[in-house]
Parts: sequence; structure tokens; C-alpha cells
Amino acid sequence: MPVERLILTPEKRYYKISEAAAAAGVKPYVLRFWEGEFSEIRPTRTRSGQRLYTAEDLETILLIKTLLYDQKFTIPGARKELARRKKDKERRDADPAGLLEEVRAELYAIRKLLD
Repeated sequence: MPVERLILTPEKRYYKISEAAAAAGVKPYVLRFWEGEFSEIRPTRTRSGQRLYTAEDLETILLIKTLLYDQKFTIPGARKELARRKKDKERRDADPAGLLEEVRAELYAIRKLLD
């Protein structure tokens, strides 16, 4: 049975597990499993215990799916990759001038290779 894709709308703040699973193209039990494996996925819960995912949660879920299914990472490997990406993002946010200098140096090195 094919999984129907959900189109995300910016005006919607929270998505139920069935909507999040449809958006990611996985079954809801996969999301519940990933919640236990990846600390980055922490949906809020209603009083009745229903999971509600934010757009940021969905971005993380799609990244995890790409790492696991497309790039063939193991779960521990995907955890390390997520941690590395988070660290890189924090570094970029903390020192944008340093990042610009790093990019400039890399571009210069590429230019030297092409000459």
C-alpha cells in the first residue's frame, strides 16, 4: 500500500503523527521508533498523550530518513552525523566572519586547482 504524501502548510503549527509520517513517507511506528533512537525528535504531547510534531521536527525526520535510507547510515552513524551537523551550525552561528574567511580560503584553493 503506497504512503500518501502530505503537503505541509506554513500556517499549520503542529502535525499529528499520521500527518508527519505521511509527510516523511514512512509508517507511524517508524517515527515512534526513531523517537527512542534520536534525541532530536521530541514531539510535544497533548493531555491525552497524542504526539504533535512541529515543522522543525519534520525537517529533522526528513534528514534522518535521508541519512538512513538514501545515504545508508547506520543508526549510530546517523546520530553522529546529526551531532556533527548541529556542531557545525552552532559554529557558523557563533562566528559568521570566520565562516566567510573559511569559505574564501576554500574557494581560493579550488581556483588554484583549476588553474
